Amino acid sequence: MTNWLIKHFVLAKYGDDKKKQRLLTGRLSGTTGIILYAALGLVKVFIGIATGSFAVIADAVHNLADAAASIATLIGFTLAGKKSDAEHPFGHARYEYMTGFVVSAIIIGIGINLIMTAIEKVQNPEPLVSDTVSVILLLIMILATIWFFVFNMKLSKLIGSPSLKATGVEARNDAISTAAVLGVILLHQFVNINIDGFVGFAIGAVIIYSGLRMIKETAGPLLGESPDPKTVSEIAGLVLGHEGVLGIHDLIVHDYGPGHIFASVHVELDSREDIFKSHAIVDDIEKKAQEELNVFLVGHMDPLDTQNPKIKEILATLRNVLGSIENVVEIHDLRIVTGQDVTKVIFDIVAAHKDSEETFGIVEEKAQEALSKMDPKYVVVINRDLAYNTKGNAEEKQSGKENA
Repeated sequence: MTNWLIKHFVLAKYGDDKKKQRLLTGRLSGTTGIILYAALGLVKVFIGIATGSFAVIADAVHNLADAAASIATLIGFTLAGKKSDAEHPFGHARYEYMTGFVVSAIIIGIGINLIMTAIEKVQNPEPLVSDTVSVILLLIMILATIWFFVFNMKLSKLIGSPSLKATGVEARNDAISTAAVLGVILLHQFVNINIDGFVGFAIGAVIIYSGLRMIKETAGPLLGESPDPKTVSEIAGLVLGHEGVLGIHDLIVHDYGPGHIFASVHVELDSREDIFKSHAIVDDIEKKAQEELNVFLVGHMDPLDTQNPKIKEILATLRNVLGSIENVVEIHDLRIVTGQDVTKVIFDIVAAHKDSEETFGIVEEKAQEALSKMDPKYVVVINRDLAYNTKGNAEEKQSGKENA
């Protein structure tokens, strides 16, 4: 059924159009979730009333909250699909994250209220009434939520959506909580043990945990988290694979929402090459990034003096001395400025965020010590860079070693 829905409601309409695929996939998940969770929630309300189980009522509230989340998902994908305008030149794709954040806050509030009611039920338990029809209906609901879990995980892989992945994980949690509710009824029926309030408390705790995790996943892109390693690898591979490119550094990726990735990178080229040809190489890279990766890339041309033996010697010395320092990722943009009394050796050092100030201090001390042995006139001038992404800079480091 999952493949049939994807084929007929997504692929059959928009084929390979990734942007429209994303919009329609989000709508498909949202619409399906609204129908499914609204139906499950309403049926569980009646079962809860019939059995006198607070745990069933809590699970019903959970499902109705999920229906509201699906409505928010639908709204989020619809707003995210809006074209860019004068006020929002980078598009509206971050609406997908914002709606997920709002829903997460609402879910946490619901979980807190359920826990407070559950504490009261633990202190004052009420007798339960079980029947075969309720048991069968709960079993059917468990199977339905398991299907919805698989459904959303497939959709999330299809378009690479963290929002749909979170929806799928929530469906899995729903199946677990419904199974726990069923266990409460069966345990009371066959063993005459009433743990209704305790399970209601557990469901409330699960709801709060799910909300907190969803906030973390949706707030990260809004705050500017490190980019996806796959995206970094694809951009680095495309640039490094272009003829004439000697290396890259300072690759920075900005996420304005799914399908709206902006990036900048320094492209190292031979300084002896004609400047117009070098400029054309960078232009070609920018165009290919947009066409092949759907990434708006801005390239900065960095000329490398590949024939100066002094630069090669100094770079090799620095990499040998500084390579063993923890958190040092790469050295780049090395140049020599000769003066009457001193010769400035200027370069950029890339370090991981962890203990960056301490790292830079050690780098400066060891670099100056090593270069003074080569020539007492050498004075190091270090520009500090932070590693915006680990994987990308690791690749840059390897590239730099090969081209040193």
